[in-house]
Formats: sequence, structure tokens, C-alpha cells
Amino acid sequence: MSSIRENGGGARGDDDLKAPLLQPASGGAVATVDKKVRTAKFKIGDIKCTSCTGSIESVLKELDGVQTVAISVLDGHAAVTYVPELTTVEKIKETIEDAGFPVEHLSEQDIAVCRLKIKGMMCTSCAESVERALLMIDGVKKAVVGLALEEAKVHFDPNVIDIAGIIESIEDSGFGAVLVSSGADVNKVHLKLEGFESLEDCKQIQSLLESAQGVNHVEMDLDEHKLTINYDSAITGPRSLIQLIEEASPSPNMYHATLYVPPRQRENDQLHETQMYRNQFLWSCIFSVPVFLFSMALPMFHPYGNWLSYKLYHNLTVGMLLRWILCTPVQFIVGRRFYVGAYHALRRKSANMDVLVALGTNTAYFYSVYVIIKATTAENFEGQDFFETSAMLISFILLGKYLEVVAKGKTSDALAKLTELAPETACLLTLDKAALSQIVQLVEAAQLARAPVQQLADRISRYFVPTVVVVAFITWLVWFIAGEVGLYPRNWIPKAMDKFELALQFGISVLVIACPCALGLATPTAVMVATGKGASQGVLIKGGDALEKAHKVKTVVFDKTGTLTVGKPQVVSAVLFSNFSMEEFCDLATAAEANSEHPIAKAVVDHAKRFRHKIGSNPDHIPEVKDFEVHTGAGVTGKVGERMVLVGNRRLMRTSEITLGPEVEKYIFENEELARTCVLVAIDGKMAGAFAVTDPVKPEAQRVISFLRSMGITSIMVTGDNRATAAAIARDVGIDYFFAETTPVGKADKIKDLQGKGEIVAMVGDGINDSPALVAADVGMAIGAGTNVAIEAADIVLIKSNLEDVVTAIDLSRKTIARIRMNYVWALGYNVLGMPIAAGILYPFTGIRLPPWLAGACMAASSLSVVCSSLLLQSYKKPLHVREG
Repeated sequence: MSSIRENGGGARGDDDLKAPLLQPASGGAVATVDKKVRTAKFKIGDIKCTSCTGSIESVLKELDGVQTVAISVLDGHAAVTYVPELTTVEKIKETIEDAGFPVEHLSEQDIAVCRLKIKGMMCTSCAESVERALLMIDGVKKAVVGLALEEAKVHFDPNVIDIAGIIESIEDSGFGAVLVSSGADVNKVHLKLEGFESLEDCKQIQSLLESAQGVNHVEMDLDEHKLTINYDSAITGPRSLIQLIEEASPSPNMYHATLYVPPRQRENDQLHETQMYRNQFLWSCIFSVPVFLFSMALPMFHPYGNWLSYKLYHNLTVGMLLRWILCTPVQFIVGRRFYVGAYHALRRKSANMDVLVALGTNTAYFYSVYVIIKATTAENFEGQDFFETSAMLISFILLGKYLEVVAKGKTSDALAKLTELAPETACLLTLDKAALSQIVQLVEAAQLARAPVQQLADRISRYFVPTVVVVAFITWLVWFIAGEVGLYPRNWIPKAMDKFELALQFGISVLVIACPCALGLATPTAVMVATGKGASQGVLIKGGDALEKAHKVKTVVFDKTGTLTVGKPQVVSAVLFSNFSMEEFCDLATAAEANSEHPIAKAVVDHAKRFRHKIGSNPDHIPEVKDFEVHTGAGVTGKVGERMVLVGNRRLMRTSEITLGPEVEKYIFENEELARTCVLVAIDGKMAGAFAVTDPVKPEAQRVISFLRSMGITSIMVTGDNRATAAAIARDVGIDYFFAETTPVGKADKIKDLQGKGEIVAMVGDGINDSPALVAADVGMAIGAGTNVAIEAADIVLIKSNLEDVVTAIDLSRKTIARIRMNYVWALGYNVLGMPIAAGILYPFTGIRLPPWLAGACMAASSLSVVCSSLLLQSYKKPLHVREG
């Protein structure tokens, strides 16, 4: 976060203090009753150039209540922010129509977004239950629940349901929920106040801020002198708010306000959860350790354990009574969470790990109670209690959950480190917007997104627990019947046990060794670590789907300008093929190119400005153009004064029937051989001149193409530039296949052709022209320095605009999918091997059996091992970086 301070002047009057910080463009008063603003979107027709958008913006800004206007000259889409108390959508629409433009209102449903911390989720089944509960709520449009992140992202209609209602529905389904953030939190700033001598000063500042235009809500911690402000970013911002506070100072430089970063709620929750499991484990140990000593340790040391066999009444011994007393708090107080979880799961007609633990421990505990009752009432009864099984099982599971929570906390370390990158102070750059916070938000969203590979775990989890219960019952039944009919010898039964108890031990072991948690954590923990690690290394992966698809990529299609090249083209020569002066030629070309957003067009405009500056004329004077038209992939046309000007490539000249003489063809040929692009200019139907533009190849391009080839990936270049220039660039970087003179739609078609041949295709681009291809590709990768449209359309954003990160993205995807598969092998293999051993399959041959408490320890270890396996991705290093080192 940046600490930006602008010192104000002296004291201000009361009226000045309450005046809005930013006045509306029209100069009219703004009602302070309802400061909420809304955004309406329109489709405006007949927009041909920036002068059209300028005229619409000017008439709209004169309309009382309109705050901001943004219009795209390319597609005519407009976004208008307005105050509903002062104007309406219909009024805005009428104003645009009165200006002479057809307009259509694009009505959108009011959708809000919130993030919730979900408490009590143990496995994939729990996450699915929460998701189902959310989707059943009237007004909820979309809900995604992340098990590893223990959060839910909910899209809902605030006119139908509010956040409190959503939280209540989650709690009704048996889980806890706490609000992490809402849509309004995106525009929230935290300030630390200094120089305030009394509480009255603080309250005055709070009142001042609440009356400021664009401020929606103010919270103040009077003890800590800290402020939290929700604001409308279209009206005000942190710098304006800080300026407002400091200008209210009664004397110069007395009040100071600085930005501060509050503790992250997720970190606080993780700390609380870790402490809860640790405390529960320690409390269980206080009772479980003596139970273990009284049942297994002391009886082995004669005569020190003899007193435990002392009979109090009939066959009730001191050891039985002590184990019962010590086990009961563990079963019903420390283990209460398993009862609650099992109850809510069964009420939802589902089953989770809580059900297995509750069944296993209750079976052991209540059978032991039965043994005590029989020992107390019958003179000749002999039986073995299993109180140590119940107590130690709960203790080991809590230990496993504690270690698992600690390990899961480390999976989000990369995300925490991202937030720590925010400096205390920064230079103000007005052209660039809040990027680090956007990256953090996108990474958090990616960690919630469910990868397709997780569907396997989701399908298994639906039937896992019921299957385990059936298998456990069958295990008990088979061993019990085998014992009753004498299918195994009596010496197989341990001392102090009978046939029923041995069968019961095997059944309980099957119940508690089966672990749905390991399956549920296999994918999300790996995705969480990988997306966080990728973001810290300059690769922003927008979700598990993109992460999974990238590992299958066999063909990478590169755009040329701004992707393989630096993206900052420069004019290296300009020639005339007519009687125009160079000054007039540059003016006419600049007028046509000024409305274009293409990098080459900007290079021509910059060259013309430098030329005019060199000859001493006004470099900022650009003649007005009329009937401006963009010919996608070819160039632009427009009328400058009385002259018709065409600026573009060969194709534009050919379609416009402009003759290219031998002199022009020679100039084009010579420059294209040098990998330069020729911009041809025709005036009034005749060739007037040309510019030669060069755009250097990125220094890492050749190395990246070579490395991709070593990974078994084919590289293809696609560009709207001419064939000769494209061939020269492809030759420089080592690309064998390229497509030249391709339109934006043509780029997307080329990708579809490759997909039709069975190829998994990634597209790397940076501009608006690349967005159709980025969407069409299996994996779209946008250069971070590219346009917002391209970045929005992409699945992966290369933040540093370094081509080496194309390799990083694909390699990280491969490593992550390999890790997920290993997690699944471990989780499934553990259950496939562990359950038969717990059921006693080895006992007849080796005498090895797993007592229930040891089976519970194995179950806890399985989840921990999967999380630790995912954590190994923290050590990931860029492959190109490794090779260079």
C-alpha cells in the first residue's frame, strides 16, 4: 500500500469542511441524501471516430446526476455512472438520442458478490453440502466452495437476499459462516490518524468524511485512531480522502493520515483454528494418556499395575472404573464436535468423516459401558473394555487435524507474501491503477475455482462413507460368524477378548481408517500452492481449469507485435512518392492514424510529432478527421479537410484499387527483408508516401521458442503483418510455421483449425485484436503490459510481460497435475490398502492387526501426508532460470 500525503493549507470554515471533495462536472449541487451511484450500460450506434464519442460525453456530462461516462469507439459500448436520485436511465437514453445517435439500453441484473469463511468443513462431502445449500437459496445465482481455502464465493441478487440471509442458511445446514469481504470492500481504505489531541477532533473528522461526496460508510476506532472508509471509486479515492483530512487541520501540518494494512482476516482465522485444535488435542491428552497407561502400559509391569485389577464389586475393577471416568469427557466434551458434525451431515442426508468417527468411537465407548454394566451385575462375566480405543482415537484424530491445519496454512504462504510486497510509500502514477490488490483478488478467486480433475474425488466422496459403513459391518459380521462356527482357532483371539470383541475391533478399525479427507484435499491444496507460487513468479493463473488445461498444450500460437516483439514500434524512415511536402504528408497521415489504437499507428503519430517539433511547428496540432473507418487487419481511412486519406498495408491499397508503382514495390521489398513493416499512405486515390516501422524482437524470444521445442511443443506465429516481415521475424526467433496478413477473426479461425486436428492450443497475445483468439484457444495467455480486453479474455496473465513465463506457466501446470495425480495415488492407495489390513486380511497369516486407535492415527496421517505432498510445490523453480543457473 502506498502512503501518499499532500499538505493542506490553514484552517477552513465549517461550510468548507462539509463541502464535497469532488464537485460534479456541471457545477450543480449534489444531494447528500443518497450517495449511492449506479452504472448503466448502453449500445450506441453510428460512432465513427473519437469526435463522436466526445460529443456524446459532453452532452451527458451536462446532465445533472451523471458522474462518469466511458465510451468505446470500437464497438459503441458505453458505461454511464449516475446518481439515481437525480437522473434516470431513460433520461440518459433520451439525451443520447437527442444528440443524434441511436442507442439501446443493455439491462443487467443487479448482482452482488461476497466471500464467506466456512467453518466445520471436513471433507469434499461437506463442501458439496454447503454448495448445495447455497444454490437452494432464492436469489443466489452462483456459488463456489473451496475446501482447502475453507471459503465460499457467492453471487447473489441483493434485491432478493442479503448477506445475513445467506449466512443464516449456511448455519441452518450445520456449518459456521463469517463474512470475509463483499463487493463494497473492493473500494475500502484503512487510515491511521496522527496529530489528534482529543476524541472531539476524531469525531469531527468522522463527521467531515461522512458528509464528503462519494463516501458511503465510515468506521472509526477511537482508541487506536484508525479509520475504515467505504467509498465510490468513480467519485473519490484514498488520496482525496487523505487530503480532505489534512486540510481540516486547525494549524498547518498538524493532522496526518497514512494508509495502513490491517491484519488479514484469513490469517486470524487460521491462527484461531490452529489454537482450537491444539487446545482440544491437549485437553484430550490430559485424559487419554492416563487411559492408555491404565489399559496398556501399567498392566505389563508387575506388580505396579496389579492394583488396577482390584475388584470393587463383582467383576468391576479399579482399572475399568478409572478408564470409564477418564474416557467420558473425551468422548462427550472434547469429541462433541464430531457429534455435531455427524448430526448435521445425517440431517442433510449425507455422510462425512464425522459420521465415521462418531460411529467408531460410540461403538467402542458404549460396548465398553455394556462391559462395565455386565461386570457389575454378573458374578462370572469376563469381558474387555475398549475405553482406550475411544479416547485415543479422538486424540489422534485431533492431532492429525491440528497438524493438517498448520500445513494447510502454509499452502497460502505465497498469497500472504504477495500482500507483503506492498511498500509503505510509493510514487504516484496516475496512469496505472490498485495492481497488487487485483492480483491478490484474482489469485484468491483462482484458489476457489474447482479443477476438472477434482471431479473424481467429488464422485467418490458421494458414496465413500456409506460404502465404508457397509464394509465395516460386513467385516464385523464375517469375523463374528467365523468365530462362532469355529473357522479359526481359539489362540487367534487375544487374551482377555472373546470372538465378539475381536470382530468388533476389526469393524471399528475399518470405520476409522477410511479417510475421505485425503481425497478431498488432493486437488485444492495443490491448486492453492501452485496458483500462489505462480503469482509470486509472475504467472497469474485464473483458475484450476486453466491450470489443468495448460499441461496438455502441444501447440503455442504467438502474436507478433507486442508479444514476440517489444511492442514499441518506431518509424525508422519516411519517403514521399508524390509532390506533397513532408510536413503536409505527416499531418494528413497523423490525422488518420490518431484515432487508431494500434501500436504502429501510435508510432506514426509520434514520428510526426517529433518531425513537427524539429521544424519548429506546433507538434500537438492534429487536423480533424471525418468519416473515419477502421479496416480490421488492413488499416484506416478518413477524410481530412477535402482530402481522402488511406493509411495501411498492401491489402488496404489493393482493395481500394490504389496502384503501387515499381518505386513503391522496391521500397516495400527492401524494408520487409529487414523485418520492417511498411505503412503505406494514399491521398485522393494515389500513393503519396510510406513509413518504415521497426519493432525489435524481445531478447528472450529465441530462447523461449527453443525451450518449448525441447518440451515437445510446436510454436506458431500469427500476425496481421505482411508475409515478408512475418517470415523475417519467424526466422529470427526460430519459428518454423507462421500465418501472415491475418485478421483478428482469422487468428481465431486458425486456432480452431488446429483444434480440429486434435491439437491442444495455447494463444499468447497482448492486444484487443488478439482477444477473439485468446477466447478461442484452449488456454489464452495475455501479456501483462497488454490491453485490459486481452487480459480479461485470457486464462493466464504473464504479469511481467516476459515470454519466459510462457514456459513457466506450462511447466508449472505439468508439475501441479503430476503432484495432484501423486496425491490421488496416495489417497486412493492408502484407502485401498489400509481398509483390507484394518479388516484383518493379514491377521491369519502374520498375526498383524491394526487396533482402532492405531487405525485412527493412520487416518490422520493420510490427510497430513497429502497436504505436505502439495506443499512440495513451494520449492518450484522456473525451468529457464534453472538452466541458466
